[in-house]
Order: sequence, then C-alpha cells, then structure tokens
Amino acid sequence: MVTIILNGEKKEIESEVTLDRLLDLFSLPKQRVAVERNKEVVRKSEWPSTPIRESDVIEVIHFVGGG
Repeated sequence: MVTIILNGEKKEIESEVTLDRLLDLFSLPKQRVAVERNKEVVRKSEWPSTPIRESDVIEVIHFVGGG
C-alpha cells in the first residue's frame, strides 16, 4: 500500500497506480479538471504514464463556468 494526500486528505491506495487510474479509483471526473502532482501540473496526455508514489500530494482542480 502507498499513502498519498489527495485534495488535502490522506488516502491509502495500492502500489503501482498511475494518475489516470487514481482518478478512476476515486470516481473523479476527467473532463474539465487540472491535476497537480507535488505542486506541478501534469498534462492530461501524461496521466496514463505518471506513476503515483509514496507521499505524493495530488490536487484535482475542477473548472467551473459562470457568467
């Protein structure tokens, strides 16, 4: 198991998870979001190849439209 911080909350996940899989595990949307890993934005095209490691800090930011 690996311990991470996801949107400010401590979570335990299985090891060898990619960022793309992490979003699936926690039922987080993949549309209209930006994802930071350890304070660096990860491009959507890199999500499937970005590994999640022990103590990573992940922030998923939702874009909200309005007028």
